[in-house]
Amino acid sequence: MLDFTPVRERKTSLREMTQDLTRDDLINLTNEMVDTILEMIDDASDADVVFQPSDPRANDPAAATSEEVNMPWTLGHVIVHTTASSEESAFLAAELARGVENHGRSRYEVHWTGVKTIEQCRQRLEESRRMRLASLDLWPDPPHLENEYQPMKTAPFKHNAISRFVSGLSHDDSHLDQIEDILRQAKAARN
Repeated sequence: MLDFTPVRERKTSLREMTQDLTRDDLINLTNEMVDTILEMIDDASDADVVFQPSDPRANDPAAATSEEVNMPWTLGHVIVHTTASSEESAFLAAELARGVENHGRSRYEVHWTGVKTIEQCRQRLEESRRMRLASLDLWPDPPHLENEYQPMKTAPFKHNAISRFVSGLSHDDSHLDQIEDILRQAKAARN
């Protein structure tokens, strides 16, 4: 998997880090990320999916309700959040690759309260894999990699299709420790 540490430490930009990646690399990286998360949850139970972990740093300013702002996320919540974010990046990347000017977000997230079983988590991950990989089939030959946009006014770089796609994988990666911690706490509570 890609090591996003240099990006997080602001030693390089995501655009610089991904400049030599190809569409085939994006396919491999997507499969690697989804497989990693599936391996992490391989022996998880339904109880682990809805287990409410301890997370004193929980802070979600984009939460749907004020009660959820400081609520620690369940495993099911993290799975639906990460998959929605990566799908959004994949679909925005497909538009950039086709030469479409960036027009904002493209996001849908399954509501986390509906995810209560480990099978639902696995299904969501496989569905997300299928959608992300399908989005790469929308890319023309060659993709319009010169088509770019600045993700935020303060961002020191511009996204093209490749860096936009990889930003979803980076987001997945940023939640791997959280998934590991939730599972650790859930298993400890079970024992």
